[in-house]
Amino acid sequence: MTNPVETYLEALCAIRSSGAAVKETSGYGALATLFDAIGHTLKPKVRCFINMKNSGAGLPDGGLFTADQLKNTDEDAPLHGIPQPSRGVIEVKATDADVDDVADMPQVRDYVRHYGQVLVTNYRSFLLLKRGEHGNPVRLESFQLAPDEKSFWVMAAQPRKAAAELGERFTEYLKRVLLHAAPLNNPKDVAFFLASYARDARSRVEAAKDLPQLAAVRTALEEALGMKFEAEKGEHFFRSTLVQTLFYGVFSAWVLWHKQQNSGTGVSPVSSKGRTGKMPVPLFDWRTAAWTLHVPMIKALFEQVATPTKLGPLGLVEVLDWTAAALNRVDRAAFFERFVEDHAVQYFYEPFLEAFDPE
Repeated sequence: MTNPVETYLEALCAIRSSGAAVKETSGYGALATLFDAIGHTLKPKVRCFINMKNSGAGLPDGGLFTADQLKNTDEDAPLHGIPQPSRGVIEVKATDADVDDVADMPQVRDYVRHYGQVLVTNYRSFLLLKRGEHGNPVRLESFQLAPDEKSFWVMAAQPRKAAAELGERFTEYLKRVLLHAAPLNNPKDVAFFLASYARDARSRVEAAKDLPQLAAVRTALEEALGMKFEAEKGEHFFRSTLVQTLFYGVFSAWVLWHKQQNSGTGVSPVSSKGRTGKMPVPLFDWRTAAWTLHVPMIKALFEQVATPTKLGPLGLVEVLDWTAAALNRVDRAAFFERFVEDHAVQYFYEPFLEAFDPE
C-alpha cells in the first residue's frame, strides 16, 4: 500500500509541474486525500470536506467530520442537525506563507472562536489552534515538513525518501490532530496518545545517529537491565527501550501525581485558572517525574533529557511537553473509574506497547 505521505507529496509535485495550478487552492484535493487516508484508520473515522458553507464566521477551506455526523443524510440536509465539524476546520495558504503569521489573522481568530479548533497549513507546515479563555487562540502542536518553500519542493521531488524519513512522525501528528477534540477518558485511548508521542520520540532518537550524550544513558540502561546492546539490532533495541522507559515513567508519575492530588498532599509546580477564573486547576508536569518515582535510573534519565546540553538535541523535551498536555486533557474521574492500578499491564502497558511497536 502506498504511503499516504508519499502520495500527498507526489500529488503536489504533479499539480505544480503542470503549470496550470493556482498556488493556494489547487492542492486542496491532495490535502483532503491525505486527511481521509489518516482519518480512515481512526475510530470513529474522520472525513475531510473542502469548502464549507458559512455558518457564522466566514468560509473555512475545509472541515473535519466524524463518521457518525454523516449518518442519515439526504440532499436537502447533508449534515442534518450538525452545524459544525466535530474535529474542527482547516485554513490553507500557499507554500510561501508563514503559518505563524496566518495564525494571527483576524479571519483565523474568528474561526477558532466559532469552531473551537483550527488546523493552519501552508502544505509544508502545520499548526493546531484551539479556543482558549475568552475565545482567544491557543497554539498547540506543530509539524514542519520543510522550513521554507524552496526546500519543500526539493524534498517533495523525492516523495518516497521524504516519506521514509518523516512519514511516521507526520502521520502520528495528523492522527493526534484528528483526535484532539475527541473525549480522552479511558486507558486505551490514553495509551494510544502516549504511544503516538512515543513513536515520534523514537523517530527523533533514531535520527540522532552519533549523539555522544547517548553513551551515558546507554551505559545506565545496560547496567540496570543487566544486558548489552550490541550490533545494529542492539542499537535499535536500546533506543526503543530508552523511549519506552521515558514514557512508562511519565505515565507512572502521572498516576502517582493524581493520587497525591486526590489525597490533598500533592503540590503541582504548574497550574492555570479554570474558565470561571475562580479556582486554580493543577496541571501535571513531566519534569516532576524525576522526583516522584524515586528510581535512580529513571531519575537520571529524566535529568538527562531535561538538560539541553545533554539530550536536549534529541528534541524530546518538546514531545514530552505535548505528552503532558495530553495527560492534562484526560477526564481523570472517568479514566480512574476504569483503570485498575493492580492490573496496569492489562489496562495500559499492553495497549501502549501494541500501539507503540506491534511487532
